Amino acid sequence: MKSRPFILRGMVIGLTAVLLFRLGQWQLLQADRYRALLVTQTTYTVTGDAIRGEIYDRNGEPLAVNLTGYRVVLNKLFIDSDALNETIVQLVRVTEECGEHWLDSLPILPDGKGGYRFDEQQSEAVAALKSRDDLNMNPYATANDCMARLAERYECTQAASTEQRAIIAVRYRMAQTGYSRTQPYIFAENLHASAMTVIAERMSAIPGVTVESYAVRTYCSGTTAPHIVGVTGLISQEEYSRLKDSGYGYTDRLGKSGIEAALEEDLRGTAGQRIYTVDEEGHAQLSQTIATVPGHSVYLTLDASLQRTAQTALQTAVKEANDYAEQVGDPLMGADCTGASVVVLNVKDFSVLCAANYPTYDLASYYEDYEQLASDPTVPLFDRAFMGALTPGSTYKPLVAAAALQEKKITPHTPITCGGVYTTGGLRLWCMGCHGDQDVTEALVHSCNVFFAETGRLLGIDALDRYAQRCGLGVKTGVEIPESSGTLAGPSFSEAMGSQWYESFVSPASIGQSDNQFTPLQLATYAATLARDGQRLQTHVVDRIVRYATNEVLYQSAATPVQDMGVREDYIRTVQQAMHQAAESYTLLQDYPISLAGKTGTAENNGSDHANFICYAPYDDPQIAIAVMVEHGAKSFTAIGVAKAILDHYFQLTEDSER
Repeated sequence: MKSRPFILRGMVIGLTAVLLFRLGQWQLLQADRYRALLVTQTTYTVTGDAIRGEIYDRNGEPLAVNLTGYRVVLNKLFIDSDALNETIVQLVRVTEECGEHWLDSLPILPDGKGGYRFDEQQSEAVAALKSRDDLNMNPYATANDCMARLAERYECTQAASTEQRAIIAVRYRMAQTGYSRTQPYIFAENLHASAMTVIAERMSAIPGVTVESYAVRTYCSGTTAPHIVGVTGLISQEEYSRLKDSGYGYTDRLGKSGIEAALEEDLRGTAGQRIYTVDEEGHAQLSQTIATVPGHSVYLTLDASLQRTAQTALQTAVKEANDYAEQVGDPLMGADCTGASVVVLNVKDFSVLCAANYPTYDLASYYEDYEQLASDPTVPLFDRAFMGALTPGSTYKPLVAAAALQEKKITPHTPITCGGVYTTGGLRLWCMGCHGDQDVTEALVHSCNVFFAETGRLLGIDALDRYAQRCGLGVKTGVEIPESSGTLAGPSFSEAMGSQWYESFVSPASIGQSDNQFTPLQLATYAATLARDGQRLQTHVVDRIVRYATNEVLYQSAATPVQDMGVREDYIRTVQQAMHQAAESYTLLQDYPISLAGKTGTAENNGSDHANFICYAPYDDPQIAIAVMVEHGAKSFTAIGVAKAILDHYFQLTEDSER
């Protein structure tokens, strides 16, 4: 019993000695064997670019396509780490001699005096560089201090100053982009063909440096529907963390807005792969290639030609509003007008034929112009057509008429007297005229505030909002890209805003004021619903999705019913006929060769009134519905002029109309 501890202790010591001996044998005597075995069994998978599907308008006009570009790539599998700095110096030299630029994100620049300064436009990058996660330097460290630390890190303290910064800039960006044996580094891109040839020839003897072709996303007509088409951009850290398990890499690009983002899964495609095996001497050989599968191409419902006509018409409308204010000498008659938008729907299936904004921008120079665009007070980046909810004004009155008729609050012949002002619950609502006794048709033609204020009181806010939602107002239409749901006046919205709703508020809501705010997309959906006798279809901007470079259709949109207004056909006919008479009374549309139904709306707000217009045409066989909103346009003629230009183009009434 007394000897057991000694025996156990001896066994432990013996076993430990055996393990230490074997460990030493593995690490010292047999290290080369196991290292070679490890290398022999190691493979590296290098993932290439996914080829995005392309985007076209309904007629096949290209909006976003892929062109061939050239870039210089460094592959760590083939580059001797001891020669990396010299390789960078040679690459920088030949690239600059060809007049090309290499990728540089280092937030430190030469100060022109032999030293360095921080890039003032990259303050966040400078802070990240000094942070504990990177250089771990004091916040007051100078650019020269940071460069000295970086030179030590990248072993280039003895290099000439220009070469030293180039080495540091490239290796700094390598670290940012995850340069590794499975992640090659893109040194330069968008090379001209002549430069590509020179660089390829000059660097042909340098292992790991290649010039390769790749697909460059190109926006053929960047000013045509940029808010709808959208842009692609480099993946962010947040996006990478969320999408890395789906095959996205550090340097991938993905859709950031519009259709590019909404249909990312369809457009992206599957990247190809190259699988390398490394032998016992560390030499990499390509062992397998997996081909790229391109993404699907998307055809939009947009008519690019009609879109361009609309964009020009919107610009004209803004200028007309500004000119009118100057002409009458009143700044509240359109001097503050800077933006406008229009949406055109195909009444047959509620496809979006046009969704135009002014001001707008060019997708082809989006990133170069971004700072200017983002700071522009007229907000050209804002998608007014789908996101810009404004007070609808009298364009709301046809809905009120239809709802009141269906709910038996009025008949087609019920007279309501207009004395020029309407008083309810302490509110005074003024009318533009003093119309006397009139029925619903006369009231719509005259756009009588008194008639519809009283009709709204009889109807009540709950019923009014119910019919509005059936027409797509105050709810999202379901279009494929982001849209605003707008706002319906009523107790729910008031409560959400922390205010009190009173029953008398239904009267200003009934003339398109109060908290009512709708987008041009919603107003166009509403107009198309009236044109279809109260049937609302699914609003959409995607026509079809096809297999890349083929005509094989994978998805085809169709007319899809969503909801019905629930209004009797004869009541709908009463409203339609009133809108037809109203359209014929507008100066710009008198004697117009195409019959139509329409309604203007001037909406009060801070500044000049908004000028709105909805219509559909032809009146007896509707094909298109239009909604125009001219912000602070003051007078309805500015909005009607936009619709007329679109109608002229669509029905080929002008020499330059294209279909």
